[in-house]
Amino acid sequence: MHNHVAAVGDRPLNQLYKFAFAISIFTILYNVAEGLVSTYLGYEDASLTLFGFGADSFIEALSGFGIAHMVARIQHNAGERRDDFERTALRITGTSFYVLVAGLTITSVYNIATNHQPQTTLWGVIISLISISVMWALIVAKRKLGTQLHSEAILADARCTKICIYMSFVLLASSAIYELTHLPYIDSIGTLGLAYFSYQEGKECFAKAKSDALCAH
Repeated sequence: MHNHVAAVGDRPLNQLYKFAFAISIFTILYNVAEGLVSTYLGYEDASLTLFGFGADSFIEALSGFGIAHMVARIQHNAGERRDDFERTALRITGTSFYVLVAGLTITSVYNIATNHQPQTTLWGVIISLISISVMWALIVAKRKLGTQLHSEAILADARCTKICIYMSFVLLASSAIYELTHLPYIDSIGTLGLAYFSYQEGKECFAKAKSDALCAH
């Protein structure tokens, strides 16, 4: 624990770190639940964008273990650099994102070639709206904690969470447009949008694994 301060405002420093750790655990559990629901409904409704969004949620849950470890580490030594566990977690997460990019891109091209269309994308609209609300609440909480703890690492994690909101908006846009207009290929186009952001996340994971750079989003 830091020696230079024992409390922030009316809250003990240890309590703030416990809250930060609890947020990281909640993020893992939420992403697992979101992944299970989204992949199931995406498969049932033949919506590749929703299925891909769910697959991304599983990778975000994997990334969450590295974040939880980071919070525990900086609680004891804020100046300590990223350790081997975090670097390994980042490499595994980055590889998972790249595998997802390949799968989403190949499948979306196949769906365009075969004129595949989902049965419905209503669940995509609902899940994306829930995700946007939850992710925004997490960003606000992480920003507040990062500011209170003077932790650039936690503030950087808040910036990283923004990309989850971008992906939720991709899901929302493609799902809403298809549900309202049944425009051909929009589900596949939305999938390619998810693939783009997944590639960006994968690239950033490897960049952070090689250095102590923080999220730039």
